[in-house]
Amino acid sequence: MSNAPIIGHYINGQVHDTSERFSDVFNPATGAVQARVALAEPTTIDQAVAAAQAAFPAWADQSSLRRARVMFKFKELLDQHHDELAEIICREHGKVFSDAKGEVVRGIEIVEFACGAPSLLKSDFSDNIGGGIDNWNLRQPLGVCAGVTPFNFPVMVPLWMIPMALVTGNCFILKPSERDPSASLLMARLLQQAGLPDGVFNVVQGDKVAVDALLQHKGIEAISFVGSTPIAEYIHQQGTAQGKRVQALGGAKNHMIVMPDADLDQAADALIGAAYGSAGERCMAISIAVVVGDVGQKLIDALLPRIDSLKVGNGMNADSDMGPLVTAAHKAKVQDYIDQGVKEGAKLIVDGRQFNVPGAESGFFVGPTLFDDVTPDMTVYKEEIFGPVLGIVHVADFAAAVELINAHEFGNGVSCFTRDGGIARAFARNIKVGMVGINVPIPVPMAWHSFGGWKRSLFGDHHAYGEEGLRFYSRYKSVMQRWPDSIAKGPEFSMPTAK
Repeated sequence: MSNAPIIGHYINGQVHDTSERFSDVFNPATGAVQARVALAEPTTIDQAVAAAQAAFPAWADQSSLRRARVMFKFKELLDQHHDELAEIICREHGKVFSDAKGEVVRGIEIVEFACGAPSLLKSDFSDNIGGGIDNWNLRQPLGVCAGVTPFNFPVMVPLWMIPMALVTGNCFILKPSERDPSASLLMARLLQQAGLPDGVFNVVQGDKVAVDALLQHKGIEAISFVGSTPIAEYIHQQGTAQGKRVQALGGAKNHMIVMPDADLDQAADALIGAAYGSAGERCMAISIAVVVGDVGQKLIDALLPRIDSLKVGNGMNADSDMGPLVTAAHKAKVQDYIDQGVKEGAKLIVDGRQFNVPGAESGFFVGPTLFDDVTPDMTVYKEEIFGPVLGIVHVADFAAAVELINAHEFGNGVSCFTRDGGIARAFARNIKVGMVGINVPIPVPMAWHSFGGWKRSLFGDHHAYGEEGLRFYSRYKSVMQRWPDSIAKGPEFSMPTAK
C-alpha cells in the first residue's frame, strides 16, 4: 500500500518518518495493510542516543518531586486518552476492546506507583556509626536506558519500563514491536504534553537491526526486554557482554492444577478466560491444565459448552470474547503447533485450525483449540504456543503435579484451584515458579509488587516494575562522612570498626 500512512520515530521531541526500510502494519481482523512503519538503521539509534545524552544531565539533576509531577500529569493525560489507546491496540494487535481497556488500566497503575518517587527514593541514614562518622545511601540514575517491548501488550509493557526509568532520573529509548507501533507515538506525545523535556524520552521503530544497534551502543547503560526466551537469552548475553545492566523477561508455559476438591465451574471459567483471552497471546496465559485424579473428564465436560459459546470476531465488536492473532505468519505458526500435537498423539477435542469469521475471511483467526491426553514429551507441552490452544495433562496426585511443573524449563506463572488450605500452602511454598495464583488464574502482580518469572523465563537479577524496577533503573551508593574536628590525630592502620 504505497499510500498507507507512515509510522515514524520520535527523537528529541520530533517525529521522523523517513527511512531506507519499511514494514507493513496489518489490521489482524481483516488482514489488510493499514500503515507502514519506518525501520531504524544504526544511524537512527545514534541520533536517539545523542538526544538522550544531551538531555540527561538536566533531567538527572531535577528533584524527584519535579519528575513525579510530570508523571502525575502523564497519568491524567493517559486517563483522558484511555479509549483512544485501547482502539489503537484493537486496530493493530487485534485484542477485544474490553481487554485492551484493561491493558491500558494496568499500565496506568504503574504510572500511579511511579508518582510516589519522592517517598520511594528516600535513602537510609545512620547517625554517628562511630568516631563522628555518619553513613547514608543514595540511589542515582544510570544514564540512557533502552526498552524493547513485545507486540502482545503495546501499552502496558512499555509502561512497565518508562515511568520507572524516568522518575529515577534516566533518559529512555523505547523500541516497540514493529507489528503494533502506533501506541508508542501517542504515549510520546502525552509525555511531551505532561512537561517532559525533549530528548528525555525517544522512540525508535524497527526490527533486529535496531535491537542489535541498541545492544552494541556504548552510550546505553541498561536495557529491558520482554518477549520470547531465545531472544531474551540473546539480549542478556549480548547486553552483558557490552557491560550493560540487562533485565530480560522470556517465555512461559503456564500450568493450572485442578484438584479433585476444586469448584469445577470456577475452574472452567478461569481456564476459558486464561487460555483463550487475547487469543492466548499473553505470557501469563494458561496453556496447560494439570488435572489430578479423576477430575479430568468432569473438567472437559464443563469446558466444552463454554468453548462452544465463545464469540470470536473483530475486537472492536462489543460482543466479541476473542479476536484474531497478530499476523498471518503467527497464525500459521499456531496452526503448525496444532498439527504437531495431532501428529505426536495428543487427543484433539476442539480444532480451531480452519476457523473462519463470516465477513472477515482474510483475518488472522484461529479458533479455540483443546487437546486432551497431552504428555510432557510432546511439543505442545514443552513449547510456548502463544495462541488459543489449551492442553490437558493427567496426573495421579498433587505431588506428581508439582513435580511435573517444577521439571519444566519455564517458570513464569502458575495456578492451583483447590478448597484445601494445606494444599494451597504446600503449593505456594514448593512450586518453582515466579508468580503464583491460588484460585487466581492469571496472577499478574499489582504495580507496587514486581513481575517476573524463574528459570528460563527471566534473565538478569531484577523483576519488572515495583520496587524491583526502581532498583534496576538506579545505582546504589553508600556515603560515609565526618568533619575535621572529630578526626583523631595520627594515621590509623587497623580496619575501621564501629565504636
